[in-house]
Amino acid sequence: MREPQRTPAFSSRPREGVTDRASVTSTRGECLGMRSLRHARRPRIAVVSPPFLSHAQPLSVLAGALARCGADVYFVSAPPFAPLARSADVEFVSLTVTPNANTGIAQRTRQGARETERLEEFLRSTRDGAIAALLTQARHRGEDMLSDPAGVLAGIRTLDARLSPDWYVVDQLSYPVTLALHCLGLRYATFCPGHPTYVPQTADTLFGVPYAWPRAIQPAPGRVAELRRAARANDAAFTERFAEVVRTHAPTVRTPVRAFALASRQAVLFNYPRFEWLPEHPRNGTRFLYGGHCAPAAEPSPGEAWEGLVHRLRETHSRLVLVALGTFLSARDDVLAKLVRGVLLEVPEAAVVVAAGERAAALAHLSAPNVHIADVVPQRWLLGRADAMVHHGGNNSFTECVASGTPALILPFSSDQFSIAHDAERAELAVCLDPSRLGPRMAGSAVRQLLTDLPAGLSRWTREVGRRGPDWMASRLMRAMGGIVEDH
Repeated sequence: MREPQRTPAFSSRPREGVTDRASVTSTRGECLGMRSLRHARRPRIAVVSPPFLSHAQPLSVLAGALARCGADVYFVSAPPFAPLARSADVEFVSLTVTPNANTGIAQRTRQGARETERLEEFLRSTRDGAIAALLTQARHRGEDMLSDPAGVLAGIRTLDARLSPDWYVVDQLSYPVTLALHCLGLRYATFCPGHPTYVPQTADTLFGVPYAWPRAIQPAPGRVAELRRAARANDAAFTERFAEVVRTHAPTVRTPVRAFALASRQAVLFNYPRFEWLPEHPRNGTRFLYGGHCAPAAEPSPGEAWEGLVHRLRETHSRLVLVALGTFLSARDDVLAKLVRGVLLEVPEAAVVVAAGERAAALAHLSAPNVHIADVVPQRWLLGRADAMVHHGGNNSFTECVASGTPALILPFSSDQFSIAHDAERAELAVCLDPSRLGPRMAGSAVRQLLTDLPAGLSRWTREVGRRGPDWMASRLMRAMGGIVEDH
């Protein structure tokens, strides 16, 4: 899915709090200005992405921003993501770092039988609520995230010999890549694609356990304790596997004290706003950079069909609501159907656009002059035209809504979505409901609330993240990694 241009055309909602991108332009000017600084040579950077669209998209945008800062950039990922490198105007290098994959619609992505089986088990578990989904993810973690560390290490060694990058950017959830870079003694910066607690800073912070919960989802203490036990077991198992790889392949390298906490000692970049209540980072010399969002400042049109559709919907309806639950959770067609019915009941003046993934055909009966069902949608482009969005609390959807000034209803199902929903609620950016207890009227009333009263914190945080973004990230990252030479 290409992320096309965001413009105010057809939008009936005054975009209060949305920046005019002047601050972004200023950052881009600063970034481009680096190209005139004196260099021994242009820095060479390899940006390594796992084969998941939700990770590869922001990383490719960052890769493009680093190139605008004067670096020679390689975007390293699985072959289906080569178009993202072309869009970012950087070189593509093929490397697959995990057998698990998602190229845009999880259920359509070609992968092994075991990966497909795990996906189906996970989707079933989301029907049983938050803890059931998180426990299933905990059981799958070793296969999902650390399936072949020795093979990945060999791949990174070959890549480094071929390209000789000055440093790397690696996704925090690509644990075998981080481990390989650690073993090989290569310089790298960490890109955190989700909630900042994905980089645990204290012993109490456990990967896979939300650091806080939204008001609508408050699991029983006993169930949370069960989840914490599973997370601690994973923490110990991953750390031991890391130690085994180090002992075998790099016996002179220090063994990580804690696998999930292994990250760059130079720079950790968060694709997230810097909320004041987030856990503090240790003062250990690492630069912790909060980029706010990773949406490009301009995107091309998705084509005449989408332009025409939105124009038609806007001519006949005063409101436009976007519904998208991400590349995995679009499979929850039961929730999508409730959302469509709820909006039509409670907001009859609204038109609805739904990203339904593999379930688009199953939801075709809901199609109407005011309901458009598609397998994939140009989400960032639509956010410039929508009055509200319903999403799952994924990091990209959350930050894109904040950057575009779009109020949101968040339905968290798994992963870090509960932590993100908590932050969005606390910052007064969104309304959160429990998808396992959702009814059509409840969903429709929440959307009606968003359209009637813009969330109180949205204007402030849209301005805040508008001052940052991918070019801000790239310029700060170049400085943190020693990628530029200052004026003399």
